[in-house]
Amino acid sequence: MKEILYIESLHLLLQKCGDYLENFEFGSMREEYEESRQQFLKLIMKYCTKIRRFTSTMPDDNNIYQLIENTKQTINYLTIDNYYDELGSIVLQNLGQVLPFKLEYLRLSLSFNSNDFEIFLKNSQNTFIKKLLISNMMQNESVSILFYIKKYIMRRERVKYLAFSEFFPDIDTDEELFFLEHEVNEFKLHNIIVQKYSDLYISVYNIIYNFNK
Repeated sequence: MKEILYIESLHLLLQKCGDYLENFEFGSMREEYEESRQQFLKLIMKYCTKIRRFTSTMPDDNNIYQLIENTKQTINYLTIDNYYDELGSIVLQNLGQVLPFKLEYLRLSLSFNSNDFEIFLKNSQNTFIKKLLISNMMQNESVSILFYIKKYIMRRERVKYLAFSEFFPDIDTDEELFFLEHEVNEFKLHNIIVQKYSDLYISVYNIIYNFNK
């Protein structure tokens, strides 16, 4: 009963205020609330047509990608943050084709393989991203995705600022593109500035702080 009242209250709220809501973070809920989560997402899709910033930590619902496509005219900051292997594959196979022609900020923190990453890059070839952040928790393969970043992003100058890191959980260490001087200089020749991941990273606290300034 409480769950029904909660959804009904959200329905009324979004009917009145949906067009004024620009920032959303859509995460996970306990299993017993999964139906409510799906209903809430459908309400967002229906009433929130001017979303500028969207974050998902559980990108397991196809409606999330429909939401991104529906808000192409306004969405400018997008974050997908989840290190489950199977979800990384879902994201990369569904995200590229729904992106707008231009994004201010895209952060992908996932665990994925090179094949899925290449699918994403091919599907998003028409999108220019001012700030692109990619963090990959490496799976059981030795192939770095840097080759694909150079092929589809660097040579086509599809971003202005880039941060890229690979995390190796087996040895608890990470490698960041920013610290590879030769690589950084190569990107610079293509008018792409490589930066530290932490310097490009925008958190929800940054958004709130800048909004209140």
